[in-house]
Amino acid sequence: MSFPRPLRRPRLLAALLLTPVLAGCFASGAADGRAGGAARLRVALAFPPAEQLSPYGADGTILSRLGITESLTALGGNGAAAPALASSWRQEGARSWLFTLREATFHDGTDVTAQTVAASLARAGRAEPAPAAMSGISLTAQAVDRHRVRITTGRPDPILPLRLSSPGLAVLSARAYAHKGAVDPVGSGTGPFVLKKVNGTTSATLDRYDGYWGGRARATGIDVRFIADGTARTNALRSGDTDIAEAVPVAQAATLAKATRRETATARTTSLLLNSRSGPFRDAGLRAAARAAVDTSGLARGVYEGHADRGAGIYGPAVTWAEGKHLRPQGRAAAKRADGTAVTLATYDNRPELPEVAQVLKQQLEKAGFRVKLVVREYSRLESDALAGKFDAFVLARNSLVDTGDPVAVLAGDYTCDGGYNLALLCDRAVDRAVAAAERAADPAERRTAALRAEAAILGTDTVVPLVHQRVVTGVGSAVEGVLLDPYERTLIGTGTRR
Repeated sequence: MSFPRPLRRPRLLAALLLTPVLAGCFASGAADGRAGGAARLRVALAFPPAEQLSPYGADGTILSRLGITESLTALGGNGAAAPALASSWRQEGARSWLFTLREATFHDGTDVTAQTVAASLARAGRAEPAPAAMSGISLTAQAVDRHRVRITTGRPDPILPLRLSSPGLAVLSARAYAHKGAVDPVGSGTGPFVLKKVNGTTSATLDRYDGYWGGRARATGIDVRFIADGTARTNALRSGDTDIAEAVPVAQAATLAKATRRETATARTTSLLLNSRSGPFRDAGLRAAARAAVDTSGLARGVYEGHADRGAGIYGPAVTWAEGKHLRPQGRAAAKRADGTAVTLATYDNRPELPEVAQVLKQQLEKAGFRVKLVVREYSRLESDALAGKFDAFVLARNSLVDTGDPVAVLAGDYTCDGGYNLALLCDRAVDRAVAAAERAADPAERRTAALRAEAAILGTDTVVPLVHQRVVTGVGSAVEGVLLDPYERTLIGTGTRR
């Protein structure tokens, strides 16, 4: 099964969309959340399904964090590909890899076979918008026998096993694709928990999947509520109405007991993106003026109350190989006087710190002579306008490794002419050449060095101004054990998570 390189299309940013709902009591198997003597987990997530839990956009991360879906590989703690549905793999040539599957079953009881894997990858390749992990590549997946699948790329792709770890390339059973168009993960995943029911954008019910290849989960199920308001999520944890609260606002973190507050350094960077395609920031001199006006020193201490680090680049301190190795941007234009230039600055309130960041930036830009109109909406009502160039500037929080774990992939998707998530609307041939050179590097050390060169080229255009590198606060009940927190924000609940 083959499919072409995906065209540039808008794509939902992983884990960004939500619809406001009120916190409430969690349904469970019994009054105390126990069924048959074992406890169910109650989880409050900030971002509800944006695309009916299709894995190809933002919802893919929701599915992986809840232990519903898996890909051929996983992203290990050291940033390398680790076995998942594929127990092993080997490279056969410059463009061909052979993956051996483990014995596993889907939630509907059917077997995971090379044929179902090939069909699932082919469907991902035809998705619109395409998963971010597919940006710039083409694949052919073919079953060799029942337990081996050969994957061939259109051009050499040295990080294919890492790319296949993406939540957007989760392997689902045939029933997920029974209806034309929509992909339905209910009862069709392979993880330790089976998705039983989704109640729109308000809640979801998961049960333990006893046939999971990795062993039975400790919890008998998960009751999920999507709660947009950060204060409501925090209060739900404090009152005992939930066991795990995702994305606790920094303003609420101090209200939680220290034992229930977990802080994780992540690969998420909050940046100011300047529209270089249309409007006043087409002028490199005005972009330079905006960059010079921004003072990031107070954001980490003020807005984020110490739960963030000052912006150093596209990659933050959680990306350990980049720490202290960022290159100085070259070729920046000289700053021009703003002289009352009117600009529109947009951001979203799904992450409660962002509107405050935008307000600080507004003041700084106005002090430098710009006239600033601030737009704040839910992300779902902003993305298409941002990609269409309707804003002059955009404040975005982006995990640079969530899509593939490869540092080059985010550069290709976000900052090149053909990038599918290019909110800065950057199209610079020197940047494209630097990113392409990084994509060709096969040796991990060489690839990282090339990524830092490409990062410097991007920052030299002044379309991206890194502001802070965020540390995420998760609320975890004192009786809960085994929560999986990682800098890539791909995991949350696993077989050992329980209360």
